[in-house]
Amino acid sequence: MNIELLSARDPGWTEWADVIVVGSGIAGLTAALRLKDQVERVAVVTKDELQAGSTQWAQGGIAAALGEGDTPAQHEVDTLVAGAGACDLEAVRVLVGEGAEAVRELIEWGADFDKDPSGNLALTREGGHRRDRIAHADGDATGAEIQRALMEAVRRAPEILVFEHAMVVDLLTAADGGVAGLTIHVMGEGDADGVGIVRTRAVVLASGGLGQVFSQTTNPAVATADGMAIALRAGATLRDLEFVQFHPTVMYLGEDSRGQQPLISEAVRGEGAFLVDWDGARLMEGVHEMGDLAPRDIVSKAIMKRMLATGHPNMWLDARHLGRSGSERSAPEPVEPVETSRAFWERRFPNIYASLLSHGVDPSVDLIPVAPACHYASGGVHTDLWGRSSVPGLYATGEVACSGVHGANRLASNSLLEGLVFSRRIAEVLPGELRQLEDPAPGDARVLVPGAALKQLQETMTTKVGVLRNETGLAEAVSDLEQLGQEPATEIDPAAWEATNLLTVSLALARSALLREETRGSHWREDFAERDDARFAGHFDVRLRGGDTVATFTPAPSTDPSPPAQTTQSTLAGA
Repeated sequence: MNIELLSARDPGWTEWADVIVVGSGIAGLTAALRLKDQVERVAVVTKDELQAGSTQWAQGGIAAALGEGDTPAQHEVDTLVAGAGACDLEAVRVLVGEGAEAVRELIEWGADFDKDPSGNLALTREGGHRRDRIAHADGDATGAEIQRALMEAVRRAPEILVFEHAMVVDLLTAADGGVAGLTIHVMGEGDADGVGIVRTRAVVLASGGLGQVFSQTTNPAVATADGMAIALRAGATLRDLEFVQFHPTVMYLGEDSRGQQPLISEAVRGEGAFLVDWDGARLMEGVHEMGDLAPRDIVSKAIMKRMLATGHPNMWLDARHLGRSGSERSAPEPVEPVETSRAFWERRFPNIYASLLSHGVDPSVDLIPVAPACHYASGGVHTDLWGRSSVPGLYATGEVACSGVHGANRLASNSLLEGLVFSRRIAEVLPGELRQLEDPAPGDARVLVPGAALKQLQETMTTKVGVLRNETGLAEAVSDLEQLGQEPATEIDPAAWEATNLLTVSLALARSALLREETRGSHWREDFAERDDARFAGHFDVRLRGGDTVATFTPAPSTDPSPPAQTTQSTLAGA
């Protein structure tokens, strides 16, 4: 059976590489740097410039058992607790066991993390962590520093071929179903302008997440689920798509605000900030033993519950006392003096401080308006412990992948570590598994939806598949999205490709969320308020069949103290 391919113009150029890495964040550039000395030709393809992905926006840091008294076993426990029984235990043990070594290699490549007065890594704490194990750089610019170091390393490696402003349209497969190449649209000057084909022996997807599925997100504009949709059309399995993490402290800019929103790092709460409601009452008191540093799903739910109960569109983050000698306040009125607090913000969180000031909020005297918004996809292309997908020659790493380490809710600052660790593991096995260059087999053209459909798609997903879900809303979302897919595009362009990718993944996400009739981690069903291991210990796996997405349940034992569940298969297919 032929795979589905997006409609595109005939290719006007060809290239080749032994390995193509799709994406230029921590996962993609780590893979390329690790592979460059093991294969003849590595290419990196990125939809914008090298620095335009999600890595540069990471504020808090990267988690690893690097501090005195900390151990991988303790990091494992925190990861499993956050994952709400849905993690892959072996994947978590790989992550925490290899994490410290991977971070040290990142430092060797030039990443400059903040130090304490003794010259050791200055480690801090974020939500869900019971130890100070978050390494950070330039206060709140960890991702930007990691991105800088990796880009400089790539630029010192002329053997790595780089395609910037290049959107991957489709993965091409050979007659045996394995990788044969990529169709790429390059927007720029030179011989590689327009649509072309890069033949290859292996593809590493490191293309990031699906944030633009929702109207408000912390993700950049390039996070349009391309990698997940490409893999799905090529025959790969997507897993755990319903587990979308909504970060609790995203700056609220008003109900009409759209696109990428300012993130207030969890590290701010790690330094002592706390959430309050409109009456100044502490929001997390009595909710969880870790208070304001509870796992993100717990904090987001607490905020949403108070918003729903009071009718207010946001809650508040109180950080006015930070930097002052031990004073902790919960009253909403500003206090003076503020010089010490401002100095603290300028030193510890200079970029967040500048962002807040640009929106008219001075956190040394003002409460910060916050509300949950889409932040991270815990699901993605299902891989094994070495990053292999179900398609021969296709690997995935970082947010586009579902390695199993995050389960139903990602632990803070584990995302950068995941991209680092699993890209290193891919580079260990891929050179020995390289396929021969094969001719691409023909595919069936998939009808595109117009780029103008994106706004309606995002509104549907935000209102019916957002933080709080129920059967009525989810069923309506599936119906609305199916109807949206019946309106074909009249233009073949990147906007139509992105909208089609987002629609494909949105349908898969909504169908999985409808089937999971429980509340677990970041998946919150108001009509099924409790976790239900007896029916839903396991994963919803999505595949493409007959041009439509089908979600099938795969049982798996819970990875926490709850007993393993025995369950039967459930399936929901589109019309």
